[in-house]
Amino acid sequence: MLKLIPPILSPDLLHVIASMGHGDELVLGDANFPCDALAKRIVHADGHSIPRLLDAILRYYPLDDFVECPVALMDNGDAANRPPIWQEYSKCILRHEGDRHVELVDRFAFYDRAKEAYAVVATGETALYGNVILKKGVVSMED
Repeated sequence: MLKLIPPILSPDLLHVIASMGHGDELVLGDANFPCDALAKRIVHADGHSIPRLLDAILRYYPLDDFVECPVALMDNGDAANRPPIWQEYSKCILRHEGDRHVELVDRFAFYDRAKEAYAVVATGETALYGNVILKKGVVSMED
């Protein structure tokens, strides 16, 4: 254990997010996401929800300022009925990173991006279409 580091961030997850470079992508996969089949690197956060993980990760992980949409969600294909969990994600992103544009990505295109991502976090999230891609930004020592 470390001081001030949320225990939901395992040593493996901390290592992954610290090792990532600018522009690398991190996937948070829900319980139905084919994490093992797609991941170059996998970190297990079984039993944890994505909103709790997202809140902990965004305390330390800068989103990319050089792209229009540093966050991507797997599109459910129903603009009239978006997954309620997306509101939780929006609140968390706003709290930690300000107002950011979020991209909706077709399921199979999302899978293709996950194959190229730096790492995939396998979670216990049970909400449908709960998958998230985060593009890492830079930390300015002047901040």
